[in-house]
Amino acid sequence: MVLWVLLAFIGVPLIEIALFIQVGDFIGLWPTIAIVIATAMAGTALIRQQGLNTLMRAQQEMDAQRLPMRELFDGVCLLFAGAMLLTPGFLTDFVGFVLLVPPSRWLLGNYFWRILQNSKGVHFDMSGQRQTYDHDQRGPVVDAEAVEIKGDSEKKPPKLL
Repeated sequence: MVLWVLLAFIGVPLIEIALFIQVGDFIGLWPTIAIVIATAMAGTALIRQQGLNTLMRAQQEMDAQRLPMRELFDGVCLLFAGAMLLTPGFLTDFVGFVLLVPPSRWLLGNYFWRILQNSKGVHFDMSGQRQTYDHDQRGPVVDAEAVEIKGDSEKKPPKLL
């Protein structure tokens, strides 16, 4: 994992420098700088719009007593997209704009969902509810209370809730 982070911190700036040189050579310095500034401004506006829409959808999900998993994931993607779009460069702008496209977030979300479902000791049912299992894999852990009934067996048991 540390190796991947190190490669990203070294590789991404090198790729960005190479792309700046290539694009600057092709269209010139000032148009290249203008493109970088324009993508940052356009990305900021798009993130604001999509962020507000995601926030409204999350509020609707919570009002309906549902956990807004998709909206939370979209929010994280939009946060990452914003960081990428504000970072000067063509590769980071590309990644940022890809994360702004809802179908790409959907594909990425499904990929991470499958990884999460396949992780050991965690199971998600169809409603998205997380169930943890004990280490013996005997089944879900159930929290319950016991009531001891004393006296004659003829008496009716007390009503619980």
